[in-house]
Amino acid sequence: MDNGAEADPAGSEPAGSRQLPRRLRQIAMIVVFDLGGPLLAYGLLSSAGMSAVSALVISGILPALGILIGALVDRRPDVIGVMVLGGIAVGTILGLTTHSARLFLLEGSVPSIVFALACLFSVRLRQPLIYRLALELLGPDTRKGRDVGGAWRYPGFRRAFRVITVAWGIGYLIEAGLRMAIVATTSTGIALVCSKTVPYVFAVTLSAWTLGYGEHEKRKAERPAQPSG
Repeated sequence: MDNGAEADPAGSEPAGSRQLPRRLRQIAMIVVFDLGGPLLAYGLLSSAGMSAVSALVISGILPALGILIGALVDRRPDVIGVMVLGGIAVGTILGLTTHSARLFLLEGSVPSIVFALACLFSVRLRQPLIYRLALELLGPDTRKGRDVGGAWRYPGFRRAFRVITVAWGIGYLIEAGLRMAIVATTSTGIALVCSKTVPYVFAVTLSAWTLGYGEHEKRKAERPAQPSG
C-alpha cells in the first residue's frame, strides 16, 4: 500500500523520514553560517572599531565554512556551493587589494551571474540545467526521480523545463543587477543585509512560480483533447 512516502532501498526506513532531518540541517546551516552568523560577526567587529573591509572578510569565513561542512556531511561537493566559494574568493581578493567594501560586496553577484548564464546557455543543450538540478535533488534512483526522468520523453514536459530554466536565468540576472545597485547606492551595513537576504527572496519567489507553472502545465497536459470540427 502506498502511504505517500518512498521506501528506503534497503526496505527499512521511509525516504520522507530521512529527508526531514536533512532539510532541518540545511535550514540551520543557512541561518547560522549564511545569514545570522555573518551579520552578527560584521556588527560586532565593526562596533569594535575594525575597518569595514576587514570585518567583511572575516565574516565571509562563516559562509565558506558552512559550504565546506555541508560538502563533508553530504560527502560530495555542491556545484552552487563551489560557485559561492569562488565568489567569496574573488570578493576577498578585491577587498584586500583595493580596500573597498563595495567591491568586496560585489562578490555575491558573481555566483548569481554564473548560475544565470549557465541556465540560459543550458537551454541549447540536450537537458536544461534546472531539470538536471531537479533530478539531482529528487535523487535519480527514487520513485519521484524515476518519474521525472521518465517524463522527459514527452515534448510538453521538455518545453516546460526549458521555460522554467529561462525564467530562473533571467530571474537571477535581475537579482544580480539589483544587488549591484544596492551595493553602489547604500551603506555597507545595508548592502550586506540585502546581499544576504535578496538571493533567498528570489529563490523562494522563483520556486513558488515554478511549482505553480508546473501544476498549470500538468493540468493542461491532462485535459482531454477537444475534438476538431
